[in-house]
Amino acid sequence: MQTEHINPQHADLDLQSDDAILTLLLNSQQQAIDAVSAVQGVVASAVAAAAKRLSNDERGRLVLVGAGASGRIAVQDGAELWPTYGWPAARLLLQIAGGDGALMKSIEGVEDDPEDAQQQVKHFNINQHDVVLGLAASGRSPWTCAWLQAAREAGALTIGFSNNADTPLLTAAEHPVLLDSGAEVLAGSTRMASGTAQKIVLNLFSTLLMIRLNRTHGNLMVDMAATNIKLEGRRIKMMQTILPELAETDARQALSEANGWVKLAVLIAKGLKRDSAEQLLLDYSGSLRLSLQTIA
Repeated sequence: MQTEHINPQHADLDLQSDDAILTLLLNSQQQAIDAVSAVQGVVASAVAAAAKRLSNDERGRLVLVGAGASGRIAVQDGAELWPTYGWPAARLLLQIAGGDGALMKSIEGVEDDPEDAQQQVKHFNINQHDVVLGLAASGRSPWTCAWLQAAREAGALTIGFSNNADTPLLTAAEHPVLLDSGAEVLAGSTRMASGTAQKIVLNLFSTLLMIRLNRTHGNLMVDMAATNIKLEGRRIKMMQTILPELAETDARQALSEANGWVKLAVLIAKGLKRDSAEQLLLDYSGSLRLSLQTIA
C-alpha cells in the first residue's frame, strides 16, 4: 500500500532542519490537493447520484462511516451539515468504529470487527433510500469495508474514498473514489496527506451536494440553522443581499415570523404568509430562486 510505503529518502528526517522538514510536509499536503483535483469528475458523478437519491425521497439519509482518523474526519464534516445547511438530524447518520468514545481517543481493534458493522447496517435499517459514504485511507479497514458492502447489499447508494488503489473499499463502492496522495513523509501516518485529501474531498462533496439539494441561494447559506445570537447579523445581511431594498427592521420582523429561517423569511418579506411561503418552497423542492421567480 502506498500509504504504508517507507521512503528511504526520508531516513534522516529527524536530522534535517526545521525548515526542510516543514517543506517536505507542505509538499505532501500539495500532493493531497493534487490527488483530489485528479478525481474531480468522479466526485461530481458521485454527488449527482447522491443528490438524485436524496432529493427524490425525503426518507433518504446521508450516512458517513469510518474508523480511526478517517472516521473522525467523516464525523467532523457531517456534524457541520445542520448548522451550515439546516440538514435535519433525522436524515443524517454518523458512525465511527468503536462508537462515540473513539472520537476522543484511539480504541484499538474496533476497525477489525466486520460483524459489528453488519449488525449496525441492520440496526439502522439502511435501505434503498440512503446514501452511504465510507472512508478508509488504507481501503482495507474490515469494519468500514463491511459497512459499505452490507449497505450496498441493502440497496443503498454507496461511495468509497480510499488513498490506495485496488482495495476492498473501492470494490464495495458503487462510486469508488481513489485519492492518490502517495506515500506519507512520516511512513504510515495517514492523518497527514491522506487525511488532508479526505478532508478536502468531503468538504467538496458535502458542499456541492447541499447546493444541488437547494440548501443554498447563490453563495448564501439560506438554510443555515438559527443557532446563536452572533448569526443574527449574518442572516439579516443575507436577506438584504437577496432583497437590496429591504429595511433592517422589516428583515428582523420577517426573521421573527420565520423563526430565524432565512429562506422562509425572504418570502415572508416579499409579502407571503408563512403557510403560503412554506408551501411554495415545498412545491419547488426548497429552491428559493424558483420560489422568488414565481412571485416576481
